[in-house]
Formats: sequence, structure tokens, C-alpha cells
Amino acid sequence: MKVKLTKKQALIIDFINEFTSRQGESPSYREIMTALGLSSVSAVAEHIDNLVAKGAIKKTPGTARSLEVLDLTHAETVARFRQALEHATLAEAETLNAAADILGLELNDSASQP
Repeated sequence: MKVKLTKKQALIIDFINEFTSRQGESPSYREIMTALGLSSVSAVAEHIDNLVAKGAIKKTPGTARSLEVLDLTHAETVARFRQALEHATLAEAETLNAAADILGLELNDSASQP
């Protein structure tokens, strides 16, 4: 399953993957801005927020260099959604389920289905 990304978003994902492979940590927003010729750090932040909303990357709030590209075909993504759902409020669960639906993730455990 593949998330539909804009050209800029795909470039950002590729850059994060390459940078992380080379440096052992994710790039800063300023490094992304410079490498991709974006106009400002806030433009990078907006792209990152959109990628997080699409479930394509994960970031830890308040932590520098915490960007992690998620492989949406990997079982880890489903596991993360399930884990988040365990502790979610009703409103959060609705949002998570809607996001999983958009991403085409199957959150029901097929092993427990008849």
C-alpha cells in the first residue's frame, strides 16, 4: 500500500531516508530546507506536518532529529495504529480509524476473524 505524496513530499521522504542512512540521525528542518531549496523552515514544518498526518513519517514532539519514515507496507505501521488505539479517547480513535481507512490499513486481527 502506498500513500499518495506530492512531488515535494516524495523529495522530503527521499532526503530524510538518505540523510539518516549517511548520518545515523534524521536531518533538521533547516537541513531539509537548504538541501531542497525550500523558502523557509516553516515551509518544511508544514510539509512534515502533512506527512505525519498522512502517516508517512513519525516524529517525536519536542525532540530534535526525530523524523522517522514509516514503511506503510510493513506490519509495524499496523502495530503502531493498534497500540495508539489502545490508549485513545473516543475522538482520537475515530481520527485514527479514519486515517487507517484512508491509508488502506487493516486494523482488525484477521487471525481472530472466522
